[in-house]
Amino acid sequence: MYDQLQAIEDRYEELGELLSDPDVISDTQRFMELSKEEANTRETVEVYRRYKQVVDGIKDAEELLGENLDDEMAEMAKEELSDLKKEKEVLEDRIKILLLPKDPNDDKNIIMEIRGAAGGDEAALFAGDLFNMYQKYAEAQGWKVEVMDANITGIGGYKEVIMMITGDNVYSKLKYESGAHRVQRVPSTESQGRIHTSTATVVVMPEAEEVEIEIADKDIRTDIYHASGAGGQHVNKTASAVRLTHIPTGIVVAMQDERSQLKNREKAMKVLRARVYDQISHEAQSEYDATRKSAVGTGDRSERIRTYNFPQNRVTDHRIGLTIQKLDQILAGKLDEIIDALIMYDQTSKLEEMQNG
Repeated sequence: MYDQLQAIEDRYEELGELLSDPDVISDTQRFMELSKEEANTRETVEVYRRYKQVVDGIKDAEELLGENLDDEMAEMAKEELSDLKKEKEVLEDRIKILLLPKDPNDDKNIIMEIRGAAGGDEAALFAGDLFNMYQKYAEAQGWKVEVMDANITGIGGYKEVIMMITGDNVYSKLKYESGAHRVQRVPSTESQGRIHTSTATVVVMPEAEEVEIEIADKDIRTDIYHASGAGGQHVNKTASAVRLTHIPTGIVVAMQDERSQLKNREKAMKVLRARVYDQISHEAQSEYDATRKSAVGTGDRSERIRTYNFPQNRVTDHRIGLTIQKLDQILAGKLDEIIDALIMYDQTSKLEEMQNG
């Protein structure tokens, strides 16, 4: 493990030199790649350097205790030694987590699809609540949100909304959100005050670059049709809506949000590429899961992952048994407590599996 850490530190120092090299600075693509690599290894190097300082500190304190000290100095040395040994344990655990194999998609942007499921209008309203929650969370993270397509109901909910979220490590934080989200509340249309249960589904897919997944033109059927939208603006005047069908998988993406056929096609291709990449990844994951069940799981889209209970202001994540009495704050985009717990649970489970394997 320590040979691996030393190699990472050596590479980090080499990256520092490369990033000040004029030839590298002038090559934008290479400079960005090396900057990313340096950023990805920075925390590991910082923790390892602190670990080496702590190990040296323990050695010095032990040597000091072997000398003829007065009582006060001996007590101070013992206290320092105890503190350093505790810190060494904490750092060792942190290092093990930092050395876990990284998910290659973690630093990618995402395409998120939210749909109202069981519960009619109430499910569509809840889909809108989830959409607003993720938008606010993204804003707090400094990410950019672009709505690619939206099917809004008459009462302001969403039958479906597709958005792209771009920024640093978006997938690493939002990948656990895929699944069925359940809401328990009294709908505004309910005169008897009865609590209804509705669901909305969330799908999170890493953005797929053309170099990662090549979709041949012959594998795509393109249909152009007249957009149909609210209020009748430009409806049936221009054939701008685009429907792409990926023939090998049967995946269909329709896009009509833009007035331009070209822009709709660009957006549809982004979503299609992400969906095809996602399906291939999930097939590989299913084979992997046949021998190992993922701790948190980002797989089964029908799996009920979380319940939002309005009467009790409660949110429960069923995968990790976490219950928080802060529903209002969660829906306001303050998701860190849940996301951090999911990441920690997944990392700890992988660590245990590695140690037991």
